[in-house]
Amino acid sequence: MFFKLSNMSKLATLVMICFLSITAKSQDGTIYPMDNPAEPNAIPLNTGGVQNQPAKETWFRQWGDPMARNITTATLTPFLPEPGKANGAAVIVAPGGGNMWLSMGNEGWEVAEALAKQGIAAFVLKYRLYPTAESLDDFKAFMNRPRTPPPAADSTRSAAPPARVQRDLSNQLADAEAAYAMIVKNAQKWGVDTDRIGMIGFSAGAGLTMHSTLNSKTMKLAFIGPIYGGMGPVEVPKNAPPMFCAIAADDGLFRGQFGVIDAWYKAGVPVEFHLYQNGGHGFGLGNPNRTSNKWFDAFIHWLDVNKFLAAGTGTK
Repeated sequence: MFFKLSNMSKLATLVMICFLSITAKSQDGTIYPMDNPAEPNAIPLNTGGVQNQPAKETWFRQWGDPMARNITTATLTPFLPEPGKANGAAVIVAPGGGNMWLSMGNEGWEVAEALAKQGIAAFVLKYRLYPTAESLDDFKAFMNRPRTPPPAADSTRSAAPPARVQRDLSNQLADAEAAYAMIVKNAQKWGVDTDRIGMIGFSAGAGLTMHSTLNSKTMKLAFIGPIYGGMGPVEVPKNAPPMFCAIAADDGLFRGQFGVIDAWYKAGVPVEFHLYQNGGHGFGLGNPNRTSNKWFDAFIHWLDVNKFLAAGTGTK
């Protein structure tokens, strides 16, 4: 149960056919209903459900991208390189969405397909989420509610979630650990070197990547890539993996903070940081005419230089 690159091309064609019917209005941020996709290659992680969740999983489109919410069954979808292209590296891909939905297209499938084209086995993690309104109209009303401006940046505020939120993240951590364990178990079949399994995440997925790095007792990540996640300081654990981090200066999550970068640097752990002039938040692989569009190329180069794309473990 996995996507070979040829199958991914078929998937991309199907997705393109679906999205060609979306009018320009769908690009204005409006939320539109969407039928749940079949996801035939998604493997259940069997990590349980979500308490106090009466609603079923539903999908919607925003900015033309497929989004999933009210996820109660975690899954892992492999995107494997074509035969002969695999280099043994593997990456767990965690989409973002504020822990209330997942941006499965631009922060999940598209990233996984791009990684597979580089010979990297990619695994999209669809993790469990906080409950949201069952009705799409009620969910839209919640999303469009008046917002309080964010507080001024605090360089001492940790990038790690506060204790209450960390308790709420227990489901997501269990899902990430189950994903890692599944990759290790199927390493031979999927052509994965267990010493070169990393994790990359976007926004809330970057938060889950960091949360897994700081708190998991079972995951031995070789490298991590939090992309436009929280930037406050953290307590770097012993044997922390090398980190690649990227964010745009016009992202509301940045606000002049370098705490997590400083923490990694002072811990003596390899870290690469890219602060892009523009790109906003949620740019995925990139938006038109933004400097942040080159982050993926930089990430692949970083993996290569640190020997994560060749046999043997990378720099630590």
